[in-house]
Amino acid sequence: MSIAIEVGTRPEIIKMAPVMYALDRMGADYVLIHTKQHYDHDMNGAFFDDLDLREPDHVLDVPREASHAVQTSSIMVGMEKVLLKEEPSLLVVEGDTNSVVAACLTAVKERVPVAHVEAGLRSYDMRMPEEHNRKIADHLSSLLFAPTRVSM
Repeated sequence: MSIAIEVGTRPEIIKMAPVMYALDRMGADYVLIHTKQHYDHDMNGAFFDDLDLREPDHVLDVPREASHAVQTSSIMVGMEKVLLKEEPSLLVVEGDTNSVVAACLTAVKERVPVAHVEAGLRSYDMRMPEEHNRKIADHLSSLLFAPTRVSM
């Protein structure tokens, strides 16, 4: 089983680090995909060094300061290329960002099951783009890893 892990923001890198450490300890084969949704070396790049994580296998080219639609669609185009090349058995995402929803949509269209880490969280504020992203990611995912009992 090959696994693809998507990260794109600082919180995603931090929260997925324990998953990557565990996979490394197990000797599991995985591909790390960085969408660069919030890219700045200090905001993202330094975290790979600070957390002793390997460099991403794929780094997507997402326009900086883009609208939600442009950012999401750019990530989908890049993610599709990576998924077609790597053919993972599972895509693991974390959180509620545009990167997550774009990765989920692309994976489902390519028939790659998705595991959503931090699933089930809700703010119930539909004015927030993150709330849309949470709901979409949860509905498209095959595996939901909820962080709390309330999230289940």
